[in-house]
Amino acid sequence: MRALLDFFGTAANAWGATSQQLQQIGLDKRAIHNFVAVRDGVDLDKMLAQVQAAGISLLTWDSVDYPTYLREIPNAPPLLYVQGELLGIDQFAVAVVGTRRLTSYGRQATRDLVAGLVRNQVTIVSGLARGIDAVAHKTAVELGGRTIAVLGSGLHSIYPAEHRQLARDIVNGNGAIISEYALDVKPEAKNFPPRNRIISGLSLGVVVVEAGERSGALITTNFALEQNR
Repeated sequence: MRALLDFFGTAANAWGATSQQLQQIGLDKRAIHNFVAVRDGVDLDKMLAQVQAAGISLLTWDSVDYPTYLREIPNAPPLLYVQGELLGIDQFAVAVVGTRRLTSYGRQATRDLVAGLVRNQVTIVSGLARGIDAVAHKTAVELGGRTIAVLGSGLHSIYPAEHRQLARDIVNGNGAIISEYALDVKPEAKNFPPRNRIISGLSLGVVVVEAGERSGALITTNFALEQNR
């Protein structure tokens, strides 16, 4: 997708490219067939109407509001669905992640950490999961700080379901929920590891409060290392 944008200049031009034009950038017949099949299966006007009706913004790589640091990572998502608002100040962001099975120590440590970051106008990025993620988001909202939740599902399929109110609080307070997945995509397990590259990609650094050896939080730290964060 990045090659398409580099060649055609804008997402709109890339989306409307002919098969002959796609051949010019070196795509093989199978890749061209798959691209055209996906494009032909999308009712773009209907999708845009649905997105706008829900108060959701679409950001592509060439959008002015596309997060600067996220654009720099090797596999940046070509399209972001955003509910709420992303601001320039969000370039000063730290990801706070950790286990879903937090201890009382982990809860208090997360609160203290987030409080200090919010006081210094640092945006809190996390994944809206149970445990550390939820405490990080809630603390930021309660203190009037900015927080961004990155989902492993579409924005119409908030997961876990008990965090729908938290998602609303983030949007209505001082933050945003974002996803690279279409609105109605369900929260499948395969979606969450790739989601973590966005959490780290939005951030200057990642803080893991508590995590098991196989925790998704450690996947986020691996992405952060690859991204020099």
